[in-house]
Amino acid sequence: MQNARLGRVGPKERESGVSFGEQIAQYVVSGLTTGAVYALVALGFCLIYNATRIVNFAQGDFLSLGGLMAYTFLTGAGLPMILAFPCAVVSVALVGALLERLAIRPAKSRQVMVLIFITIAASILMRGIFKHLWGKEALALPPLSPEVPLKVLGATLTPQNLWVLGMTLAAIVALLWFFNRTLTGKAMRATAINPSAAALMGIDANRMTMYSFGLAGGLGALAGVLITPITSLSYEVGVIMGLKGFAAAVLGGYGSFVGAILGGLVLGLIESLTAGLVSSVYKDAVAFVVLLLVLFLRPGGLMGVKSGDRV
Repeated sequence: MQNARLGRVGPKERESGVSFGEQIAQYVVSGLTTGAVYALVALGFCLIYNATRIVNFAQGDFLSLGGLMAYTFLTGAGLPMILAFPCAVVSVALVGALLERLAIRPAKSRQVMVLIFITIAASILMRGIFKHLWGKEALALPPLSPEVPLKVLGATLTPQNLWVLGMTLAAIVALLWFFNRTLTGKAMRATAINPSAAALMGIDANRMTMYSFGLAGGLGALAGVLITPITSLSYEVGVIMGLKGFAAAVLGGYGSFVGAILGGLVLGLIESLTAGLVSSVYKDAVAFVVLLLVLFLRPGGLMGVKSGDRV
């Protein structure tokens, strides 16, 4: 079901006369779609790392919560998707900010491992709350627009594929504009580079860190709302997606925004081609094999981030 909706071509389709070129095109479309979602999750990891030097293992849960909140606004509150979408993103962004304000900041610890354990505990707590509020049954979200397939270069694209790619590109452009053109964005960059110097210039470092968690939450929610119409929705769906997003961030160069985007797309393509040309059995294992290879062979990632600057 999932492969069909992503536009993947399985063995039966191969036997029905689909050319090898069309198969590859289909795998590329699928890989770019899932890779865009990994890139959004990886960007969330990088935002928080640059602000705090920690790995936020609750990032995947932001993805789950984004889909769940969209489902609630759509079915519970009766809002149209055009309103449920932004409401879900904003609500999860607030949850991300609250995580920093209520859990990270009060810890008053400069030990990275202590803060990482807090994010792990927050992740477990959030999944327990999700399970209690939404149950264990799989839920579903409708696509953002009617599912009328398009044929491009031999590959079949659904509108949801285009939504994923388009919204990911829009999010990247918006982040670039925010960090380079707004005072708040520049203040967040200054805090990430040198918190002490930023504080001397009158910048509230705690507030900037909270904003980073909020942005990371919003990116996770965006990924969740975009991918949920393609896959299933449950309280724990973000766990595996979060781990793959982390692998994408490491692949690109942990802490690098460009690396997060590149790592997500490359990982999505590798995963899709492996599932299509080898076996779908290995699809979920690919991300972790890639993660191990990168850590062993090129710890700095594709963008060459220095190992001394990473966790």
